[in-house]
Amino acid sequence: MKLGMVGLPNVGKSTLFNAITNAGAQSANYPFCTIEPNVGIVSVPDERLEQLAKIYNPDKFTPAVIEFVDIAGLVKGASKGEGLGNKFLSNIREVDAIVHVVRCFESTDIIHVEGSVDPVRDIETINLELIFSDIEMAQRRLDNATKALKGDKKMQGEVDFLKRLIEHLEKGLPARSIEILDENETEIINTTALLSAKPVIYACNMSEDDFASGIEGNQNYNKVKEIAEKEKAEILPICAALEAEISNLSDEEKVMFLEELGLERSGLDRMIQKCYSLLGLISYLTAGKPEVRAWTITKGTKAPGAAGKIHSDFERGFIRAEVIAYDDFMACGGSMVTAKEKGLVRSEGKEYVMNDGDIVLFRFNV
Repeated sequence: MKLGMVGLPNVGKSTLFNAITNAGAQSANYPFCTIEPNVGIVSVPDERLEQLAKIYNPDKFTPAVIEFVDIAGLVKGASKGEGLGNKFLSNIREVDAIVHVVRCFESTDIIHVEGSVDPVRDIETINLELIFSDIEMAQRRLDNATKALKGDKKMQGEVDFLKRLIEHLEKGLPARSIEILDENETEIINTTALLSAKPVIYACNMSEDDFASGIEGNQNYNKVKEIAEKEKAEILPICAALEAEISNLSDEEKVMFLEELGLERSGLDRMIQKCYSLLGLISYLTAGKPEVRAWTITKGTKAPGAAGKIHSDFERGFIRAEVIAYDDFMACGGSMVTAKEKGLVRSEGKEYVMNDGDIVLFRFNV
């Protein structure tokens, strides 16, 4: 999973990126300090995996990972090449989802590129640059579909939808908020490489005081929340300054620090949870002495497809999957022998749909 972090200059994007990835991206109080995308690989926290590691004491421990890309800031006119626009847009095209960092705090020390703090305006600035690029892309596809319609009347549905899509975009609305009527329209959206169709998490960067006193009291956060609901996007209240402090603490100190703030999890953990929910992802687990590992798949994936995540031969030669739910396994004291005696290890075939937390052994033959 690859997430692109975007935002106008000086909203706290690179500070937040540094905090959650410890990748050391340069952070400075002026625009364009992030010229090339910085990349950080982050392990997905999973207590189930840690418990399995205690049982098996494996030679190798491999959690699922997320790749965060800190993408250079932009200004108005990016879709026309202003600022770092072309580079910005091409970098966004490569990610699975967007973490849009929005400034929701006031500060006289940190200059805002527009001279004032207004999250609605900031969101509109970035959204419009993506939308302008998408209008061009959709129009190109419409031109081709209109030509094809002369020889194939089946193209009428695509032509009609693309016209509706362009009208929607021209109203300044992102592609992800358009009403989808059928699978064909979903397919058109998915194959047109639209930037504004990508799933989005709005990360509302708040001050320590606002974050500690209650997010509902921050009017900027409430404005972003309204936008997120209309766009079918996720929203995440976060404080980049606090995350920077947390990133330097030991695990024990982290727990104490979060408890003092009345939080159960760090901003990174909450962001990962939002990403999994937004993209419809789950994890299945493989466990043994050689390796304990988590594998990320989309909800609804059948057993052979899940096996293919390990190796294409597993999918090609799939015979069956020996499956037990994590909770059932732990209820048996972490003993596969006991689980089998109780009939909790199931033999599943090609039509089995994987569940989050399944512990699996794939049988295959090639």
